[in-house]
Amino acid sequence: MDKNLTSFIDIASDSDFSIHNLPYGIFSETEDGKRRAGVAIGEHVLDLSALETEGLLTLEGGPYFDQPTLNPFIESGRDNWATARKTIQTLLSTNSKDLGDNQNLQKQALFKQADVTMHLPVHVPGYTDFYSSKEHATNVGTIFRDPNNALLPNWKEMPVGYNGRASTVIVSGTDVVRPSGQLKPHADKRPIFSPCQRLDFELETAFIVGQPNKIGQPIAMENAWDHIFGMVLLNDWSARDIQKWEYVPLGPFNAKTFASEISPWIVTLDALEPFKTSCPTQDPEPLSYLSEKKADNSFDITLSVELLPKNADSVTVLCETNFKYMYWSMAQQLTHHTITGCKVEVGDLMGSGTISGPTPDTFGSMLELAWNATKPVELSNGETRTFIEDGDTVIMKGHAIKDDIRVGFGEVRGKILPALEFNFSD
Repeated sequence: MDKNLTSFIDIASDSDFSIHNLPYGIFSETEDGKRRAGVAIGEHVLDLSALETEGLLTLEGGPYFDQPTLNPFIESGRDNWATARKTIQTLLSTNSKDLGDNQNLQKQALFKQADVTMHLPVHVPGYTDFYSSKEHATNVGTIFRDPNNALLPNWKEMPVGYNGRASTVIVSGTDVVRPSGQLKPHADKRPIFSPCQRLDFELETAFIVGQPNKIGQPIAMENAWDHIFGMVLLNDWSARDIQKWEYVPLGPFNAKTFASEISPWIVTLDALEPFKTSCPTQDPEPLSYLSEKKADNSFDITLSVELLPKNADSVTVLCETNFKYMYWSMAQQLTHHTITGCKVEVGDLMGSGTISGPTPDTFGSMLELAWNATKPVELSNGETRTFIEDGDTVIMKGHAIKDDIRVGFGEVRGKILPALEFNFSD
């Protein structure tokens, strides 16, 4: 990381999008306009397709950026990732002549983020969500089971996960309709059909698969990091009451299928390299196929959740936690996912699971923060919450800082709309 690297673009010191970051996204000038690839730089989006057209960003096998998803570029491989990053940094640097001294090209290639529409950055062929925070799993086990046996026997042996719905992965800013389904509020009565009464957020990150494997050929631990392109923020919206009734015996189903919301910018592993740290000590030592030799197998990323109630003027910070608390690494998740021969595709989304820390202010869901509705959370406007209400907007943010260098994710923001009305007839 070159701390002296600066851009000719004026970038605030607290911006998530410094020249050290350069996350990739898909944007259009209008909601229905032509989609193409860009990188975030300060308050701007740099149009990569314009740079390709000018011959300033030429990659092996390209062009890649005048397309509605990043999948072709990602699939082109690590050499192109490295070349693109270095070229874009050079073009945006203080001493840049090809872009910095070219006012006409700047008018064609630089847009205010506030003036464009962001879209899903990748086509997501498949979505898997893990359950890799020991603190979160312990809290949930304590709430719903025996506190002395909160973790199930398999939890420390493998990264537990479930296959979700890629079709309902949505981009930040998309409103979410409150789901309806079967609830069982009374143990001695039959279930009812009702809008979800216990709607929750789950503070997560997710990684984007950058290189596929062949069916029947697992990804080995020593190669797993090479198959990961970058990370996004993820709000894994959850209907807790629907989940409680349906999850036995096969796990989450409709409680998790209605919306999984991600931030629009993919922060690459290259940008996160300076913020490496280690996962917590794993005890017992994982089986050999999950044994990770590298010590720096996690990232020091500060994460937070804010709640903006309907008609409120200010947000309430509900929690602040850190990705480094995650027990299982992303490489271990990917290796375990493929160990049976499961094939993963470029663009597959792999959620971390709720990220919680060791203290109540670091819990990453309302289920934990309000301790299953027994400890209401007070908001800055005097209201309280045990779960998310209609009109509430949940905002998740994340960033890493080291030696005054900041690399961030922006935000993932979603507003809850009322449930649809159903009129069933015999």
